[in-house]
Amino acid sequence: MQEKKDTAQRSDARRNRERILDAAVAELTRCPDAPLSAIARKAGVGQGTFYRNFPNREALVLEIYRYEMQQVADAAARLLETREPVRALREWMDRLARFAMTKAGLADAIRMATAGPGGASKPGHAPVTSAAGLLLRANEEAGTIRPGVSADDFLLAIAGLWQIDPRSDWQPRATRLLDLVMDGLRAGAPGR
Repeated sequence: MQEKKDTAQRSDARRNRERILDAAVAELTRCPDAPLSAIARKAGVGQGTFYRNFPNREALVLEIYRYEMQQVADAAARLLETREPVRALREWMDRLARFAMTKAGLADAIRMATAGPGGASKPGHAPVTSAAGLLLRANEEAGTIRPGVSADDFLLAIAGLWQIDPRSDWQPRATRLLDLVMDGLRAGAPGR
C-alpha cells in the first residue's frame, strides 16, 4: 500500500514539475523577467512546490533549456523505431527547429541566468549532437544520405535556424532551410 502511495506522489511531483516547465517556457518567452509567482500561478502550483523544484530563476531557466534539449534528443530514437531513417531524420529536424525557436525566445532569460560573476554556465548541446549522430548513422547505413557526414557538420549546416526570428512566421522559412539541408545530405547517397 505504501509503495502505491509513493508511486502516486512521485507521479504527482513529476506532473507538477512538467506543468511548471511548460508555464515557464510560455511566460519567459513572452517576458524574460516574468515574476516567478506568476509562473507558479499559471502552472497551478503553490510557492512551496515551485521553490522545492526550482530554488531560483537561474535554476528554472537552465532546467527549461536542458529539458527542452533532452526532449528533442530523445525524439530521435523514438522516430527511428517507427519511421524509415530518412523520414525520421526530417521529422527530427522539424522538432529541432521548434526547439531553436523556443530557445531563441528564451535567449534573454538564458543570458540573464548565466551572466555575471559566478553565474551558472549554459548546458552544453551534447544530447542534440548525439541524437543527430544517431540519425545520420542510421541514414548512412540505409544509403539514404551521403557517407561521412558528422553530427558537427550537420549542426553547422543547420545553424541558420538560430538566425530566424521566432516572432516572425518562422515555419515556412525553417522548412525551406531544412529541405535544402536534406537535399544536400541526399546528394551523393549510394541508394539514389
